[in-house]
Amino acid sequence: MTFLVIFAANSLYLFVILAAVIAVGKMERGRRIQLLRIGIVSLPLTLIVARLAGYLYDDPRPFVLGNFTPLIAHAAENGFPSDHTLLTSAIAFLVLAFEKKMGLWLLLLSAIVGLARIASGVHHVIDVVGAIAISAAVLVAILSLRKKSAPSLLRRRLR
Repeated sequence: MTFLVIFAANSLYLFVILAAVIAVGKMERGRRIQLLRIGIVSLPLTLIVARLAGYLYDDPRPFVLGNFTPLIAHAAENGFPSDHTLLTSAIAFLVLAFEKKMGLWLLLLSAIVGLARIASGVHHVIDVVGAIAISAAVLVAILSLRKKSAPSLLRRRLR
């Protein structure tokens, strides 16, 4: 069981990335281009928002507060938000916006990554929930802005 927690906490995110790349590669060209355009904006913006949130909220890691050795080695820095969960959930939500079934599978894997990070002693629940919330909020904001600006962009192209 310990091996599975360590694997999920340290390496499962790589499978999420690989599965997303394969899923995007199988998409119809127009949808793939649309997803990539949104991803080029949403993924870096998600990281920026997460860094700002980390500056605003300091959450010492559980092994620092509890004075124990975590299952995986980690620096004793701010744990909010969980970077592994942030990455996997940002990718999962992005894929979910275009491919529901695969997106839901990736969200499940992202949740497993987050739970493993908690179980391994390097994150609190708030770190994982915060990462998921930031990922979702940034993508929803970008998709909302995109829908609002699409008609005006279309009108400009028609002129």
